[in-house]
Amino acid sequence: MAIQKPSHTFTKIHLKALRTKSFNILFTLSFTMFINMFCFAQELPKPKDPIKPKTSNDTTFVKMDSIIGAPIPQKEVDSVSKDSLPKKKETLTDIVKYKAKDYVSLNQRLQQTTLYNEAQVDYGDMTITSGIIVIDHNKNLVYAGRLKDTAGVYTQNPVFKQGANIVEPDSIIFNTESKKALIFNSKTEQEGGTIITDITKKENDSVYFLKDARFTTSENLDDPEYYIKMRRAKIVPGKKVVSGLANMFIYDVPTPIGLPFAYFPMTKKQTSGVIFPSFGEDNGNDRGYFLQNGGYYFAISDYFDLAVLGDYYTNGSYGLRLENNYKVRYKFGGNLSVRYENLINSERGFPDFSKSTIYNIRWSHTQDSKANPNSRFSASVNLGSSRYFQQSINQLNLSNSQNNTLASSISYSKTFQGEPQVNMNVTATHSQNTNTEAINMTLPTFQGSVSRVFPFAPKVGTKKGIIQNINLQYNVRAENRIQTTDSLFFKSEMFDDAKVGALHSIPISTNFKVFKYFSMSASTNIEESWTLNTIRRYYDQETQTVITEDVNGFDRFFTYNFSTSIGTTIYGLFDFRKEGKDPKIQAIRHVMRPSISYNINPAFDEYYDTFDIIDADGTTREEYTRFQGSIFGAPSQNLSSSLGFSVGNNFEAKVRDKDSTATEPKKVILLNNLNFSTSYNFAADSLKWSPMRVSGGTTILNDKMSINFGATLDPYALDNNNRKINQFNIDNGGSLFRLTSANVNMSYTLNSKSFQGSGTDDPAIQESVRSGGRADDLFGKPQDFADKRLSDNDKSKGDEEPTEFYNYDMPWSLRLAYAVNYSNAARQNEISSHSLMFSGDIDLSPRWSVGASSGYDFKNKGFTLTQLRFERDLLSWRMNFSWVPFGNFNSWNFFIGISSNLLKDLKYDKRRQRDQQL
Repeated sequence: MAIQKPSHTFTKIHLKALRTKSFNILFTLSFTMFINMFCFAQELPKPKDPIKPKTSNDTTFVKMDSIIGAPIPQKEVDSVSKDSLPKKKETLTDIVKYKAKDYVSLNQRLQQTTLYNEAQVDYGDMTITSGIIVIDHNKNLVYAGRLKDTAGVYTQNPVFKQGANIVEPDSIIFNTESKKALIFNSKTEQEGGTIITDITKKENDSVYFLKDARFTTSENLDDPEYYIKMRRAKIVPGKKVVSGLANMFIYDVPTPIGLPFAYFPMTKKQTSGVIFPSFGEDNGNDRGYFLQNGGYYFAISDYFDLAVLGDYYTNGSYGLRLENNYKVRYKFGGNLSVRYENLINSERGFPDFSKSTIYNIRWSHTQDSKANPNSRFSASVNLGSSRYFQQSINQLNLSNSQNNTLASSISYSKTFQGEPQVNMNVTATHSQNTNTEAINMTLPTFQGSVSRVFPFAPKVGTKKGIIQNINLQYNVRAENRIQTTDSLFFKSEMFDDAKVGALHSIPISTNFKVFKYFSMSASTNIEESWTLNTIRRYYDQETQTVITEDVNGFDRFFTYNFSTSIGTTIYGLFDFRKEGKDPKIQAIRHVMRPSISYNINPAFDEYYDTFDIIDADGTTREEYTRFQGSIFGAPSQNLSSSLGFSVGNNFEAKVRDKDSTATEPKKVILLNNLNFSTSYNFAADSLKWSPMRVSGGTTILNDKMSINFGATLDPYALDNNNRKINQFNIDNGGSLFRLTSANVNMSYTLNSKSFQGSGTDDPAIQESVRSGGRADDLFGKPQDFADKRLSDNDKSKGDEEPTEFYNYDMPWSLRLAYAVNYSNAARQNEISSHSLMFSGDIDLSPRWSVGASSGYDFKNKGFTLTQLRFERDLLSWRMNFSWVPFGNFNSWNFFIGISSNLLKDLKYDKRRQRDQQL
């Protein structure tokens, strides 16, 4: 075997196991200490018969020169047998072990120690293995290199291990006195990228110089798709990389994309820095050229960060976004987003000039369950301008433009352990209709409860009978309710019509068995409502109008009701199996749960007042309650005594399994539920029967399709003015029931076995849900490809590597949602809504993906929001194109850039904004 002399033409090394940015400094310190201890602190034994190395025509030794440091002359051998000088203190603290498969050679004349073939040296937690290790004590040089076999293949690369750190260069020359070294053909991983150099010069423990270095994020280091070539560079491990002239090469072809000098911060800690913006031109709304998503990132601490982003258009429009994330392990975490945009359309002086401001605030906070089991704080906030997602020129998710509601909730709950247990909850809620711009808020809602108490239960054993099961509890709910509009939000006027009140309730109930098979329950509910908002109504003779005045002050009313119910469960089995026959459908199982309930609500006439209206027609007496419009409603004036009927059904079938080895038949669900309910009011003067409500649902096609349906059946007829009359429909010449409304909803999900969907853990889906959107892509997927937060998750295409051969397996997915609603309450006999939404994705090849989202409105005869998506995996690069071909949101977006987060600012994107909506 022969050892090749180190040179700049050595093969590239693979630092496979070392994944930290500071591997160079760790290797240097450990290797330096190891060599110093082994070479100079240990006296090599003087064997009586020196081991002679094996000779081979294929084996040569590298001649060491002083390329790093000047050689030290060989000292003369002292013939004095006893040295009067004190011995040097030993610095080794552990046993040095070394071995080699072929031989260990100690050459006293050349002052060299050679370990050949599978050489290994161990000291403490440090281990170095290599094809050959040569220590030149005369020149203070240590060489570790590879071996070349008879086929000309280099094997046994040097491997230096210390703990979990591993270094594998082609070869190393190290000067133990000057601490300098040359490392040949190194590949260094830095912050997700790799620096490939032919020669690396180690100046000291913290400075390395590189020549003709190549930086890439490609996985194919032998033939990278691209790299940035740095003619000369300096590395301070764990801190920075400073380079001179650098430019990008794509498949070894130079490009003009470069810099005269560059600075790359390298650190394990998150650091502050500039966020490079995207640029382009907005032709749709005449806002001119723009810069988007540029700003600064503040790494405030390990638990808290802040990104300040901005947009600017040459016509004067601008936007500002604050994005914050925080996390304390085992305690809490969350994020906050504040967005503000000042939009200017056209130019001042033109007839289409307009100016508006929109904003959106989102906050999400979760508490770790281990932080405090007895108290919890959470927040989910999404509020702002009603038209924000429709008008924003820098939105992250197209599907949010279809949102009709913005909702928020901030709550704190506390549990006081004991017997009985006391629970407390304080909540602030917000609900906003983006179409009507109406806003409903509670600031705040207080809820308290005392857990259920069984006063007659035995101290030991189970509760039996009607008396022992009697239980009661106490609940209180207090609210400050606000109803306002988008234009008055965050203004003092929004509190003008606020309503304040509290509701106290004490439910008392019991349950017991009747005739063994019937379960019976009885309950009563005692309520007292407090309010600070009442009214006074009277008739003004001068204006001849009814005047309603608001009265602020404490008032209360007291109500109660009683209810009881009885129910049972009936099991039925239709067995189709006969002796000597094995039908496919062997049996059908029917579970029926009928129940009858009775409810009585007294009339509370004492809370009603009267006033007289005197006009030309005479005197008319009107009744009203001062609690009308109060926060928890008004007491009932009419007695209600109703008997309710309901039946729940479930159908299952047992079918013969296709698997002949199965011992039991297969269970198939025919109907998950089929429910009927209605009631009869004994106290009503007319229309005693309430409409019958029918609802049901099931799943078919191996649970891939879910079907839900419902209908309302009214037994009463209509007059010529389409008003309900106190006459049964069948007595009026019609059917037994009149169908007044019906609805059917179906959803279907189908995909190939090899398709791996994004799921709800996809950052894009999470972004949609945070903004109040759907947890799927039926309304489209995010369009802002430059936002790496929406694409950080790596899509796994399977365990198999893509090949150049024909791809017989094309992963695909299809999602369908169908909905139809029918209305016939006043003989309109119309389909009020009828739509089909669909979305799908298909991987045409291992690196080509195509998707689409759309829908069709059968009532209005038109397509809903349609989006076409194309994605190409370019190895180290990615290319995306999204297109909304028609409609109010007609736009497209093209993006190509490097996939790695380290060089995410090397990108090109072009977009067409949607047209201005007036």
